[in-house]
Amino acid sequence: MNFKNTVICFIFLFIAFVNVGFAQTGTLRGHVYDEKTGEPILYGNVFLKDTNFGTTTNEDGFFTISNLTAGDYTLVASYIGYQDSSKVVTIRENRIEYVNILLSAGGVSLGVVDISAKREQAKTEVQISKLQVSQKEIKALPSTGGDADIVQYLQVVPGVVSTGDQGGQLYIRGGSPIQNKILLDGMTIYNPFHSIGFYSIFETEIIKNVDVLTGGFNAYHGGRISAVIDIKTRAGNKKKLSGQVSASPFMVKGLIEGPIIKLSEGKGDISFILTAKQSIISETSKVIYPYAVANDSIGLPFDFTDFYSKISFGTKNGSRFNFFGFNFSDGYFDPNVASVNWTNSGAGMNFTILPSSSSLIVNGKVGYSDYNIKLQEGIEPPRLSTIREYFLGLDFNYFGNNYEFDYGVELKSIFTDFEFTNPFNINLNQFQNTAELGAYFLYRKAWDRLVIEPSLRFQYYASISEPSVEPRLGAKFNVTDFIRIKAAAGLYSQNLISTSNERDVVNLFNGFLSGPESRITSFDGTDTDSRLQYSRHLIAGVEFDINRYLTMNLEGYIKDFPQLIVVNRNKIDKTEADYVTETGDAKGIDLSLKYERSKWYAWATYSIGRVNRFDGEQTYPTLFDRRHNSNVLVSYNLDKKGDFQVSGRWNFGSGFPFSLTQGFYENVNFTEGVDTEILTGNPDDVSIIYADERNSGRLPYYHRFDVSIQKKFYFSEYVNLEAVFSVTNVYDRENIFYFDRVKYERVNQLPIIPSLGLKLNF
Repeated sequence: MNFKNTVICFIFLFIAFVNVGFAQTGTLRGHVYDEKTGEPILYGNVFLKDTNFGTTTNEDGFFTISNLTAGDYTLVASYIGYQDSSKVVTIRENRIEYVNILLSAGGVSLGVVDISAKREQAKTEVQISKLQVSQKEIKALPSTGGDADIVQYLQVVPGVVSTGDQGGQLYIRGGSPIQNKILLDGMTIYNPFHSIGFYSIFETEIIKNVDVLTGGFNAYHGGRISAVIDIKTRAGNKKKLSGQVSASPFMVKGLIEGPIIKLSEGKGDISFILTAKQSIISETSKVIYPYAVANDSIGLPFDFTDFYSKISFGTKNGSRFNFFGFNFSDGYFDPNVASVNWTNSGAGMNFTILPSSSSLIVNGKVGYSDYNIKLQEGIEPPRLSTIREYFLGLDFNYFGNNYEFDYGVELKSIFTDFEFTNPFNINLNQFQNTAELGAYFLYRKAWDRLVIEPSLRFQYYASISEPSVEPRLGAKFNVTDFIRIKAAAGLYSQNLISTSNERDVVNLFNGFLSGPESRITSFDGTDTDSRLQYSRHLIAGVEFDINRYLTMNLEGYIKDFPQLIVVNRNKIDKTEADYVTETGDAKGIDLSLKYERSKWYAWATYSIGRVNRFDGEQTYPTLFDRRHNSNVLVSYNLDKKGDFQVSGRWNFGSGFPFSLTQGFYENVNFTEGVDTEILTGNPDDVSIIYADERNSGRLPYYHRFDVSIQKKFYFSEYVNLEAVFSVTNVYDRENIFYFDRVKYERVNQLPIIPSLGLKLNF
């Protein structure tokens, strides 16, 4: 049976499975919202009084309870910090009832449900190598410049390594940045981090939920072989017009949101949200941080501008439609290093349809993203890269009381244009249009103690006419109510290639190539059979609720990369292949302890890992092979309302590898012919001879301590001023960034950076 027929058969089999005859019962579903703002209540408790039926809401505030016999029930919704709300609902045979529930703040009782929603969710979902991050948790982190950002929080996640404050990227459990899929409202973002490593393109104030999947993820996600970061934004305020303006030494920004049609029970709503931010650090640093500035005329040479807008429609039966657009730009200019400029723009829409006559839930997305980058280093030819993506996806979900079945399809059209000249003056130019087709099937079943999650994904890469069949499996066993063991395994593929050079200390250029149509050679110089990159994941772990407030999570992982494709940057002859293969592996253990109470939030993590690559000649550690990495984050609310908060974060990591210097040689260009003084002359161009053993040296250990104090001052019910005083690198640790071998100068990460940020909320 060929690939096409296999896909068709699976689709029909699963559709038939979902639509087999249902018993003569009814279904109740709905949303739970904050009455004041219209924000969804995430992981709230919903149950039918005097029955065993209950569930928790998801990140959209949505819940479903099925297989209910006909009759009248009392539905109760509760959440910490809100007053319980109840409503009488009537269930009819073979019908689906929808309800909207609004919770008002002020109550602290959970009624008869005295459990943690997140811990209850942990018992019914595999959640291996998965971390769900809320806006509140992001803001608990000490914020550089007074502006909390998801990129700063991700650096605390076990298994995640950041390479620096300037041009830093995230490496997740042995995967390079190109092997991580980063999504914004379902759209792939190819460069989510600004050149100054403290900030991403994502506006914290509009983040609804972040799923960080560091490995072993199920078949819903495809096209990447290491990790996924899935960021979803919230809708605008559905109740009133509101906004925020803020300023700090790093940036100024603004937000405006509000209803076009207000949210009310039993009716639809329309709301909007618009955000903008502009960096000012290149100017303010000359005055505020002169000790951190290498060049008085340019300050800290970072410049970025971000815009994001969204309009959301909600129907009276719970269906939702979101339309959004964005434009992000970044610039870095240092005459001693390089000039880099990139833009990422796009638009799209996503929707959730709740058919009133079907138990299936339909989710969809459509849109495009356009990313362009240019790097200029001295008189070298510029590096240019463009990637443009059009996408369309449909997902179908069916929820039972203790099981879930999902399936879907995804179609992408990807255009890439890349130009690069290597040190041997050989030009690499790729212009390509390609398409990717993905289809997946996922089933999750939860018993009293066992949860299983088998899934299967099909990927077809049109430009290289190559399919990939990727089975994946996750499982969890609840040993007791407090101890859970879990495991996951899977196969993964991708055809995107990064143009970043692992010898580049400052990776400011993030260019992309799609799967090459030209030759790819393996270690022995023969052409490869496959043009894809592959990985295999195996992960196992245990969760332990030590007490009501303290949870431990321990995971061990192996990621095997049987084929990686890299640009042949050492090509010296046009007949040589443009691309070569490597293999690799990543192994490690991640440990985390999390303590959550009314006033306290503490999180301690430790990771030990090893990341190697084999290039056909030698096995070597990658530049991001940080063997030991630890973080401690503590946040304390000084008042009951949480309006006066003190936070601290300490990070400790072992040194990164680097290739030792064996010597130098001068490039003599013989501009004076035979009269050129080759013995006594002083050529301007000096080249480095690296040691034969790649990345055999280690930089010094890295550690840094950050603190912040946040305080809100209220002028009225809706108007308040938030002041954030922060100090980054409190004890002014001189952490090495890189060493300029030619100039014989050490370049450090940023020194101590105190700042004061002000936010006016209205």
